[in-house]
Amino acid sequence: MEKQVTEYAGGNEIAAIAIKQIGYDLMGYYPITPSTQIAENLDDMRAKGETDLIMIAAEGEHSAAGICYGAAVGGGRVINATSANGLLYALEQFPVQSGTRYPMVMNVACRTVSGPLSIKGDHSDIMYLLNAGWPILFAHTVQQVYDFNIIALRLAEQVRLPVVVAYDGFFTSHQKRRCLRFEKDETVRQFIGPKKDPYPFLDLSNPITVGSYMNEPDLMNNRYQLHLAMQQADEVLPKLFAEYGALSGREYGKVEGYQCKEAQELLVLLGSSYETAKEGVDSLRKNGRKAGIVTLNVLRPFPEKALYDACASAASMMVADRQDSYGAGGGNLSLEVRAMMQKFGGRAKLKSRVYGLGGKDFFAEDVEKLLDMVADTKAPDFDYYGVTPGSVQETMDKGPFFAPMTAERTNIGATQLQRDTAGEVQVKGGSLNATAAMPKRLAPGHGACPGCGIPVNLNLLSRAIEDPVVFLFQTGCGMIVTTPYPRTSFKVPYLHNLFQNGAATLSGLAEICYRKQKKGELPQGDLIFIMVSGDGGMDIGMGSALGTALRGHRLLIFEYDNGGYMNTGYQLSYSTPKGARSSTSHVGAKQYGKTFFHKDMPRIMAATGIPYIATAAESNPTDFIKKAAKAAYYAKTEGTAYLKALSACPLNWNDNPSTERKVIEAGVNCCYFPLYEIEQGKTRLSYEPDAAGRKIPVAEWLAMMGRTKHLCGDAYQEVVESLQQEVDRRYQRLKNEAGLLKTV
Repeated sequence: MEKQVTEYAGGNEIAAIAIKQIGYDLMGYYPITPSTQIAENLDDMRAKGETDLIMIAAEGEHSAAGICYGAAVGGGRVINATSANGLLYALEQFPVQSGTRYPMVMNVACRTVSGPLSIKGDHSDIMYLLNAGWPILFAHTVQQVYDFNIIALRLAEQVRLPVVVAYDGFFTSHQKRRCLRFEKDETVRQFIGPKKDPYPFLDLSNPITVGSYMNEPDLMNNRYQLHLAMQQADEVLPKLFAEYGALSGREYGKVEGYQCKEAQELLVLLGSSYETAKEGVDSLRKNGRKAGIVTLNVLRPFPEKALYDACASAASMMVADRQDSYGAGGGNLSLEVRAMMQKFGGRAKLKSRVYGLGGKDFFAEDVEKLLDMVADTKAPDFDYYGVTPGSVQETMDKGPFFAPMTAERTNIGATQLQRDTAGEVQVKGGSLNATAAMPKRLAPGHGACPGCGIPVNLNLLSRAIEDPVVFLFQTGCGMIVTTPYPRTSFKVPYLHNLFQNGAATLSGLAEICYRKQKKGELPQGDLIFIMVSGDGGMDIGMGSALGTALRGHRLLIFEYDNGGYMNTGYQLSYSTPKGARSSTSHVGAKQYGKTFFHKDMPRIMAATGIPYIATAAESNPTDFIKKAAKAAYYAKTEGTAYLKALSACPLNWNDNPSTERKVIEAGVNCCYFPLYEIEQGKTRLSYEPDAAGRKIPVAEWLAMMGRTKHLCGDAYQEVVESLQQEVDRRYQRLKNEAGLLKTV
């Protein structure tokens, strides 16, 4: 047995340690709670020089999976981590990788699949992978997360299949436990062995084609080979478990049981609940009941014989699923247990329950309640456990909480818009004082962090629009703090969709509205459809936004840009400033923060040819209101409009909430965030810091935020210079396009 040391860590942390010790080549990733910590910890190690892992920040989980697949084809050792809807977004990539037989490992911190949106742990995501052709190891302890990550890569490379290590989000991913790891990285690497690639893709002297088009006979054979590979995994796993047990002192089986010998009552479940259930079983044993519990360490290939052997003595069984296969009469685990019992002739009385969805707590006393249901003749064979039914009378029948926001209330005449002879829209009015009378479409007050720019920007946006509005919010901080069920901040129609598809969703909603208006099924009148998104949503959702713009739907896309994925704990976005510190762009001896320049989303949107694009900032509120009014005008009359605001996030910018307007102003005055509009293809600067004598170096703005303050030291002078040069280049281009600095 090799020497080991104690770590006090959560599942994500210990997974990162295992990944570092293994010595992977590359990780493609996209942050999603609760798996994000893996990438965060690895980036921290990378900044310190503890690993040379290549980390590629994708714009979404689908691309992250593609990055990993490409690297695996190239012969690299590859790791990924994801959860919930991120897994589903990348789902089509997983059969590609198993079908072409390229090994890798992916950690899945299991989480509720939305909607409605929830970030808590259950098993609704991992069950979508049952038919993807990936072996799945399911860890119910932090220790197993470490051990299974090491075993998984050995398995992957031996049977040439990608492998998942799954564990419960938050319960296992975040809760810290004492566990053991090997003292020396070399111990891990010797266990795994050297990388073998029998068909090297990059051998130019022997070129191969991967992912051919296949007709019926060949595809059938391909799938049969995948089946045989899964059978091989079933045979190999006990040997790997035994070999790893000799190395670590911890030998696992495909199935694990507690108090199962001669047990008459058995509870079967997956994940961290197994540890909790042990206490319940002990209590029942003290009361004379022969209770036991069984869990699976291997979900795929399904260990039916090992599971049956563990359950053979039971007279009654309860299978508890943290997920439902809707309409099938049970979750996937219970369905497979039923099939297993029928195959082997099991005579135990079996019932199943769905429990713990959305992270709902599971306690030791629940074990007795679940097992009692098996003997209860009146209890159904399948049901939900722990449901708290609501009341229609207490919800829908009450009517709206807020008075409807009518056109009469919002049409206050504070802004007037008309086209001039050149076809450009002119805005009269729109001052702060004039628009102060606009009733708020969001309830006053908010649940955001002190100093958050999102409520400020939404207020300025809403002040400018006197027509009725419909909001769609993509996932992000703005959505989370305004819609905690059963309450809402919105006094107008509101819809949420995941941030990779918000614009497409709103385009469908807008078009059906216009159709119903034409048919007389809805009243005529102007209606402004507005999608609200953070810069993170405009990364992963960029394709959806561009498609919507190219189609020319009449709607407004509003982006609040706080320069990071703030809702998940501040990971870098494509809009994060170069050099900025984040949880996936650490600063250390080997890394200075984010390594590439910020994305210029307004110019990307401009390439679609939409009629109006503009930038705005709360430091210039009247300019903000007028641009919002123009954007709404174009959105209701011509096509897609896009408005982007620089938005403060004091928590992750690491500055003082009371100074945010000054920080925003400095971002504008250094021209990092220039204020301009592109109307009908014509660029116009709305504020020129240099002409106003207010232009400052980028370094002054960087010094105002903790996330970038480190750049002001001598060690990072080249980084600041490169950022200054890029900012100057982009600003000069704007000036040239504007034609001799024409102003409004």
